[in-house]
Amino acid sequence: MKILIIEDDLSLINGLSFAIKKQGYELDIARTCAEADVIFEDGKYDLVILDVSLPDGSGFDICKKIRLTSKVPVMFLTAADEETDVIMGLDIGGDDYITKPFKLAVLLSKINAVLRRSNNFNTAGTELNANGIKVERLKNRVYKNGILLGLTANEYKLLCMFMENPDIVLTSEQILAKLWDCNENYVDNNTLTVYIRRLRTKIEDNPSEPEMIVTVRGIGYKWQV
Repeated sequence: MKILIIEDDLSLINGLSFAIKKQGYELDIARTCAEADVIFEDGKYDLVILDVSLPDGSGFDICKKIRLTSKVPVMFLTAADEETDVIMGLDIGGDDYITKPFKLAVLLSKINAVLRRSNNFNTAGTELNANGIKVERLKNRVYKNGILLGLTANEYKLLCMFMENPDIVLTSEQILAKLWDCNENYVDNNTLTVYIRRLRTKIEDNPSEPEMIVTVRGIGYKWQV
């Protein structure tokens, strides 16, 4: 598996490169937005790790560009720790948001978990159909009434989870445990709420009055067929 790190801090790059390569992953480095634009190619990378503050622009803009063409998992690794920054990073398509300073062991655990989840979902080979939504699991594509949707990795996983359990109420705990594998301790219900809201904006005709992913008050969510 191959990882792209977009970061301008040389000391951090050196430390991360050594630790990540020791895990057995291939690695490419971009130190500016311009370099990232040249290097990134959909399908070439299994994970993108990026900073928000770069010499020639913002990591938020890079994430937006990636999401126009790719569902590759994106992990923010940044000193921008304001709540508004975290929410923005997740809203525009980030799959995780880690603030500096961080514990290297925790970061490596998250990287392994993200790549493991991504690989598990990418190897699934079934097709799901309901409510005008079609998921082609072999190609990792989602269509609404025949129109291709641009979903992030976690949005895709959430949608598959719901569609595999039609008309069944899933608790938030069940969703997080399934979505985040053994690392559910690192996310909370607020993060899940952001992902649900983001997914609704892409698949629901009226996201403010959802008819597919409905909230079951005090329990969780249900994919309503």
